[in-house]
Amino acid sequence: MAQVLEFKLPDLGEGLTEAEIVRWLVEVGDVVAVDQPVVEVETAKAMVEVPCPYGGVVTARFGEEGTELPVGSPLLTVAVGAPSSGEETEGSGNVLVGYGTGAPPARRRRVRPTAGATTPPGAHTQTRPVHHPADDHPGAPAREPRPARDHIGAAVRADGPVPVISPLVRRLARENGLDLRTLVGSGPDGLILRSDVEHALRSAATPVRQPETRLAPHTPEPAPVAPAPATAGTRIPLRGIRGTVADKLSRSRREIPDATCWVDADATELLHARRAMNATGGAKISLLALLARICTAALARYPELNSTVDTEAREIVRLDHIHLGFAAQTERGLVVPVVRDAHTRDAESLSAEFARLTEAARTGTLTPAELTGGTFTLNNYGVFGVDGSTPIINHPEAAMLGVGRIVPKPWVYEGELAVRQVVQLSLTFDHRVCDGGTAGGFLRHVADCVEQPAVLLRSL
Repeated sequence: MAQVLEFKLPDLGEGLTEAEIVRWLVEVGDVVAVDQPVVEVETAKAMVEVPCPYGGVVTARFGEEGTELPVGSPLLTVAVGAPSSGEETEGSGNVLVGYGTGAPPARRRRVRPTAGATTPPGAHTQTRPVHHPADDHPGAPAREPRPARDHIGAAVRADGPVPVISPLVRRLARENGLDLRTLVGSGPDGLILRSDVEHALRSAATPVRQPETRLAPHTPEPAPVAPAPATAGTRIPLRGIRGTVADKLSRSRREIPDATCWVDADATELLHARRAMNATGGAKISLLALLARICTAALARYPELNSTVDTEAREIVRLDHIHLGFAAQTERGLVVPVVRDAHTRDAESLSAEFARLTEAARTGTLTPAELTGGTFTLNNYGVFGVDGSTPIINHPEAAMLGVGRIVPKPWVYEGELAVRQVVQLSLTFDHRVCDGGTAGGFLRHVADCVEQPAVLLRSL
C-alpha cells in the first residue's frame, strides 16, 4: 500500500526564512524520481530549483505561482510504496540541484487520482495529503525523539546515501564531527531532521549552567505604553532581498566597531596601462579586474584585513583564501557576488569572472553559493557618479574598499600643476582586527599601485 509523504520547503541556507514560488515543474499525478526538481523558487538571494527527496506520485501541490511560503511549510505530497512500473520509491533527503545521488529522472507519467478523494485547503490536488504531528510544523516546540529511536549508538547504516532533510543538516553534522550514519531519523522512513542532529549534539555535549537572573524584591511592573498612532503614507514591506540587506547591514552596524580612512590617488597611469593591455588583442581587461588584482596584492601584504571575528571564542580568524565580493546593483536590489580564490587569478581571469557574475546578477540566476562566503568586498560606487562614501562592512567580513568616480582634476605632477585623472579610495575596516597603522598601510599600498601600476610587479 502506498504511503503519502509530505515534502516541506527546506532550509535554503544563509538564514533565509521564505521563498516565492516562481514556477511549478510537476503537475498533480506526475511520477517523480528521487532528487528530481519539482519547483523553481526565488529567495532573497537567488533563483533555486528545489528537488524532491522522495520518488513516487505527486498527490498535492501547496501554493500557486507567485505565492510566498515560509521555510518549513508544506510544498507538496508524494505517494510512495512498493516499486511498480519502474517507479522510484526511496528518498535521499536532498534538496538542492546537483546535491546527492544524481539518479536519472523517471519519465513523467500522469496517474488518475482515486475517485471520491477530497481536496485539502490550500492544495491543488485530487487526494488528501497525510496529516503530520504538530511538532513537525514551523514554530512548534521541539520534542525529544521517541526512546525507540536512540540517536546515540544507533547501528551504522550500510554504504549508500543517508536520508537527510537538507544539506544544511549535513553541514551542521559535519562541522560538529557527527557521523550521520550513527543516527536514526525521526522523520518519515527514518529521514534525519535538523532536530535529530541537534538532539544528538546536545546529548554528547556537557550542559552549561546558565547564570541566574534575580529581580529586586517588590519590583513594580512597568506601566503599559500606548502605541503611537500610525503615520500616514505608503508602507513597503521589508522582505525579500530588501529585507535581507536591511538585516545584514543592521547587524554590521550593531556588532562591528568600524572606522574609515580615505585618500585621493592619481589613476592616470592605471588607465594608460589598461589601454595598453587591451591594445594587444585578446580578451578585454576591465578596470574592476585591475582594482581587484591590486586588492589581492595588498591583502597578501596586510592579511589582517582578510579575516573575521569569532565573537563567541573571542578570536580573530585570519583566512587563508581570498574570496572577493563586489557590489552589483540590479533591478532586485543590491547583491554581492563572490569571486572564489581571487588571489589565484590574473587580470584576464578576473575580468571574465566579473562579467559572468554580473550578468547572472542582472538575470537573477546567481546561486546561493555565488552570493556567500566572501572574505573582502570591493565596492565601486563611482559608477553612480559619486566621489566618496563610507561603506558599511559586509558582515562577517573585516573590511571593504570603496572606489569613487575617476574624474579630471588639478594635480601636482612631477612638480608642476597638471590635469590628471583622480579617484578617491576609502577603506572601512573592523577596528578589532587591526589599528589605523595597518589600515593606512593597506590603503596607501593600494593607492601606490593605482598611481604606479609597476609596483604590482613586486607581488607577481
